[in-house]
Amino acid sequence: MNLDVNTLFMVTIYVEAILGLLLLFAWAQNTQIYAVAWWGFAHLIRAGSIVLFGMYGSAPDLITIDLANALLFTAFAVTWTGARVFDGRPVEPVYLVTGAVIWLLVCRLPVLAEAIETRAMIASAIITAYTWLTAYEFWRGRSEQLVSRWPAIFMLFAHGALFLLRTPLVTLLPWSPTNMYGSVWLTVLSFEALLFTISIAFILLAMAKERTELRHRTAAMVDPLTGIANRRAFLYDAGQMAKRHAVNPKPTAVLLIDLDHFKSINDRFGHALGDRVLEMFTDSARQSIRSTDLLGRLGGEEFAAILYDTTPDKAFAAAERMREGFARIAQDVGGRPVCATVSIGLVHCEEAVLDVPELLAQADQALYFAKENGRNRVEVASLDMILQRQDREEAYAAPRPTAAQSAA
Repeated sequence: MNLDVNTLFMVTIYVEAILGLLLLFAWAQNTQIYAVAWWGFAHLIRAGSIVLFGMYGSAPDLITIDLANALLFTAFAVTWTGARVFDGRPVEPVYLVTGAVIWLLVCRLPVLAEAIETRAMIASAIITAYTWLTAYEFWRGRSEQLVSRWPAIFMLFAHGALFLLRTPLVTLLPWSPTNMYGSVWLTVLSFEALLFTISIAFILLAMAKERTELRHRTAAMVDPLTGIANRRAFLYDAGQMAKRHAVNPKPTAVLLIDLDHFKSINDRFGHALGDRVLEMFTDSARQSIRSTDLLGRLGGEEFAAILYDTTPDKAFAAAERMREGFARIAQDVGGRPVCATVSIGLVHCEEAVLDVPELLAQADQALYFAKENGRNRVEVASLDMILQRQDREEAYAAPRPTAAQSAA
């Protein structure tokens, strides 16, 4: 079966229009991702440009070549703008129409009026520029863990590179306006463009969906105030660490941290300043431990950290840095004499099994003694400490003698 350019044009028009409407429909389901709307309009504009291309021979060249190419370049510019919007960068209205303006000016130059091959090379360069700019925008945002970002980068780069091949193809396979639809290279490029537009539309849609799912997962696993792991995420990550520890045991320290008199801070200075204190502690704590260590907010003013592959001395030093650093920066908060401090309970484990819940319980015992001994200090869990706490709890829980028993 022969696949001619006329057939490809008709199929491409329908495909571009359907994909554009599909992307706009997807955007209507989640209007927070504006980039999807930009990409949808890009496909619709491209469909319009192809309609004008298909009218070649039955309408003036001003419409079928000059205006059609201007719309095509604008469509690629809109796709690029969508990539910028996707990663939170501003829209550049001037660059949206730069390609189209350059093309229309070139078409008015007498020296290029009949230079078909030169104009084709200029058109290819404009499309390549916008396509590679789109790939570059996605590359710039690669820190966001979106798997679908990488095939988008690859396809955009490859598509732009193929358009650059139009320059040697024009030389090797020259064509004339009277035989435009019989051109071999135009058929190949049209077919590639059809496959590309289908593939990139679904990849871009997958990126938007993946980002939405990522944000939902993040919202479920990240404390919204401090930006660190919440209790659920911390315990999950701790469980994963325990599995790695079982394969390759390393000395590990667990810290349980509590802000001293935090309720009093909220009562005296207000909850807004209290939230600021929590954020300041989080920033200070992050600077006091390694990036590979775990830090999470268990709830309220209680935090926890797990320091993997560390000695008792290094763990204690990290806890002291955390305590001293926070006490230093929290002396004055927003012009208020807050003087916030933290108490830290620390337990060190050199066992082959990393029992995180048990270690947190032991760190809680140490934290209790830190509070009992005046706060703003680090206490290391020991067997004697645990036994003392147990004796106190047992004594408190023991039934007290009645008045009659005391009299007897």
